[in-house]
Formats: sequence, C-alpha cells, structure tokens
Amino acid sequence: MIDQLTSSVYNYSMNTPRIGFCCKWLNDPSETGGMKVNAKDRDLNGRSTTMRWLREHADEAEQRQWDIMNHNAAAAVRLIERVATLPPERRMVRLGSEMLQGYTEPSWIDWWQRQEIQDHCAKIFAPIGETARRLGVRLSFHPGQFCVLASESDVIVERSILEFEYHADMARWMGYGQSWHDHGFKINVHLSGKGGVERFLQTLKRLSPEARNLITIENDEVSNGLDSTLLVAEHVALVLDIHHHWVKTGEYIAPDDVRVVRCCESWRDVRPVLHFSTSREDVLVGHDSGVRPDLADLVARGHKKQQLRAHSDFCWNHAVNDWALSFAPDFDIQVEAKGKNLASEQLYERYLSRNI
Repeated sequence: MIDQLTSSVYNYSMNTPRIGFCCKWLNDPSETGGMKVNAKDRDLNGRSTTMRWLREHADEAEQRQWDIMNHNAAAAVRLIERVATLPPERRMVRLGSEMLQGYTEPSWIDWWQRQEIQDHCAKIFAPIGETARRLGVRLSFHPGQFCVLASESDVIVERSILEFEYHADMARWMGYGQSWHDHGFKINVHLSGKGGVERFLQTLKRLSPEARNLITIENDEVSNGLDSTLLVAEHVALVLDIHHHWVKTGEYIAPDDVRVVRCCESWRDVRPVLHFSTSREDVLVGHDSGVRPDLADLVARGHKKQQLRAHSDFCWNHAVNDWALSFAPDFDIQVEAKGKNLASEQLYERYLSRNI
C-alpha cells in the first residue's frame, strides 16, 4: 500500500484528507511520564547547539557542525519512515528549521557556502525527499517569526531573505521546488511586517525560483489577518490558520465561506493546507469540551488575546475539533498543538469516529 502512493495524492481534487503534525516525534506520556521522547525514539528527532557553544569551543566547532548536520538529515529520514507506518491519512509532517546550525549567522555563512559543504548537504538531504516521495509523506517547512519579508527595514528584509533561502536550499537538496508546490511541499511564513502587501510583493520578486515555487503565506492573529492575505492570493498559495482567524475575529469561519474558497483556489492544482490548534487547556480550565469557546465572552471575563492565541497541548475540545474536520473534504490539516503526533492522533481518531 505504501509503495503504491505517488505524487498524485496531492492533487487538489483528492477526497482523502491528511492530518499531520510538526517537527518532533513524542511518545505516549504514560510511557515517559510527560510529553518527552523515549531513548529508543531519540534518533527520530533533530539535535542542536548554540552559537555561544560554537564560539567558546572553536577547536571543536566544525566537527560539531558535521556531526549535527549528519544526524539531523538521517533523523529526518527515520522520522519520515516512522510517519509512513501510520495510516495514509496521517502521512504529513513539518520538518524542523534547525536542521543546519547557524546557516544564516554572519560568523558561519562562509563556512556553509563552501563547495564541499554544499555538496555534502545535497548528498545527505537527497534521501529525505526520496524517502518522503516513495512513501507518500507530505513535507513542509515553517521559518520562524523573525523571517519578516514585508518589513519596512531593509536590514530585516535582507536577513529574512537569507533565512527563507536557507529553507529553499534544504528543499532543493531534497528534490523540491522545480514546480509549483511539487509533491505538496510548502515553505510557510506569516504576512508580517509594517510594509504590508506592497513590500511583500517587492521582496517576493527577489526570491529564487525554487523559493517562489514553494512559498505559502498564512494569516496571523495580530497584524495581517485573512482579508490581508487574500490580497496576495494571485501570487502565492494561502495557508488558512483557523485558530489565528478565531483569535483575531471571534469567527468560526465556514468551509464554504467565499474567503475559504479563495484560499483553496490559490493552490491551483495542489491540495490546500489548513493550520489548526485551539486555546490552551490551562487557560480555559473547566471549559466544556463539547462547546466551542466564545471569544467575546472570554474577553469580557478578563481573558487576554495573548493568552488565547497560545497553542494547546492536545486537541482537547471536541466541538472545535469537529469544526476543523469540517474542512477535511478540501484541506490537509496540520495540527500545531504542542503534543505533536499525539495531538494529531487525537484529531485523526475524531475523524474516524465521524466517518464510521
């Protein structure tokens, strides 16, 4: 069954949704005493270091970089292989951004750009993409909050382009970016920055062809909501984050809303992606899991949006889960809860119970 999957599964018209998770494989808390990783599964997840450690251990720094890059590339392959043992509807995972340490740091840029390093990265990253495509696992990246392509600051824009192109380099080594979101791959960022749509479109023109093929824009809950992202729908594919939209507006947007339809259309012939989480369990203590939270009521009772925007550990609210799953006919769903694969499993089980 696994080997029969091909890139056609990412066609927009596909009826079977995917419910994925982000970055790290966690073990059941009953096995670990918390949301941690068992020693036996540690090799599924990446390693990191700090720029301070590299500065303070100059004699060991390059070897540490070699060790981490080799481990992280191999760990990504192992993670994909583990995800491929799950049902087809769960074969989607976001890879972490810290695959290569300090790739855009001024003190390390020249080292990373050495031809021998670039060639080695291409060699060790190729199996990641090959494995994902062979086993039918949809992949993505999500650069961090400091990647601000629409900033008013030229300095920040230059740094943001470097950061985005770092992710595009990794995707290219994996065999993605040759066409529009080939095999469903995306590199997602928020439309953040005071420069707005005009500045973003100026920056977009400066990105590499691979980066432009893979970039997606997501609505946020602070500055640029869904209506703002729709202004760039002719240029990039849009990721709909329904939790961000709820925090910004209080609206439980419907799947047939014209704005949602426009998000779908922005992906052209590729299946769209939706991001999902809910407010934290320790913020909405005692809330009925069968009732959708009411934003206006929560704010009136003293809750701050800053609290409500934070991602939950698990998919704990059945009513909100059902709302998210109402988008499943048209979207793949990326669960951004901190419980990672444990949280996405909860949503998948809810999906099964609704479709029996």
